[in-house]
Amino acid sequence: MRVAVVGATGMVGNVMLRVLAERGFPVTELIPVASEKSAGSKLEFNGKQFTVVTPKQALELKPQLALFSAGGGTSLEWAPKFAEIGCTVVDNSSAWRMSPDHKLVVPEINADILTAEDKIIANPNCSTIQMVMALSPLHKAYNAKRVLVSTYQSVTGTGVKAVAQMEAERNGEEAEMAYPYRIDQNCIPHCDVFTENGYTKEEMKLVNETVKILQSDIKVSATAVRIPVTGGHSESINVEFENDFDLNDVRKLLHETPGVVLQDNPDMNMYPMPWYGKDKDDVFVGRIRRDETQPNTLNMWVVADNLRKGAATNAIQIAEYLLDKDLLG
Repeated sequence: MRVAVVGATGMVGNVMLRVLAERGFPVTELIPVASEKSAGSKLEFNGKQFTVVTPKQALELKPQLALFSAGGGTSLEWAPKFAEIGCTVVDNSSAWRMSPDHKLVVPEINADILTAEDKIIANPNCSTIQMVMALSPLHKAYNAKRVLVSTYQSVTGTGVKAVAQMEAERNGEEAEMAYPYRIDQNCIPHCDVFTENGYTKEEMKLVNETVKILQSDIKVSATAVRIPVTGGHSESINVEFENDFDLNDVRKLLHETPGVVLQDNPDMNMYPMPWYGKDKDDVFVGRIRRDETQPNTLNMWVVADNLRKGAATNAIQIAEYLLDKDLLG
């Protein structure tokens, strides 16, 4: 399997390489891809050195699978060119997510919609992935009508520059600013850019992608906040269902959901935190309780490593499904 990783020198690209190795994906030839600036540099995979190439050079090597995590502009320009040569692209940017001609996939929820004809497959936003992982089994059981979600998002979601800013601020050093304000000892209610309706793009991704993945008219209202942590994203989720629920049944459903880990024992101070979610592929759910202000409404707290299940791992799980079903060229 000739596998290209486009954006291999970036934060998510590095995690993609690590996850490919950890999960034993059958890479017979790795093609690390980055911009002209990084072309010619070396990186290590499975104990071997590989030379970084440009997207144009990668096309000439005819990969069968390409994992993209190099931004929307790169994906819009190059993903169709890879698809034209028969390569299957799993794209981690927002470029194709809301396209009616491209599928938006979380494997545990809707991998069965994929076919061999799907040559560009969209990986959802990190915040969306962890929310729908917890929401999907409950939606099937009780029919979710409305979701209020507030996110507490790791600086790693912004990238290397943001992590460097936070670390410099903690050390009392001058920092190159990834954010309009300091991030250490602060939280910034501003993830991505603001849109005309007053919400940020990150917040609207939660709204629109959830509807597409769950194939539902569920209403979502979101507030996304950047906080000074590196372990992963956390979400406070309030869900109103059409049908009532039993809390023990809710816990049982979540416990039995592949990819979800239930951490819900307040008596033992057991609840999800990014500190423990770091470098793990699961989605952690806890603080499960009724909203006592209205019927059929649930509160829960959801945590996941945004670089792994929120990005790299989800993309590679898509590739694993395609391989298992013999849907790769």
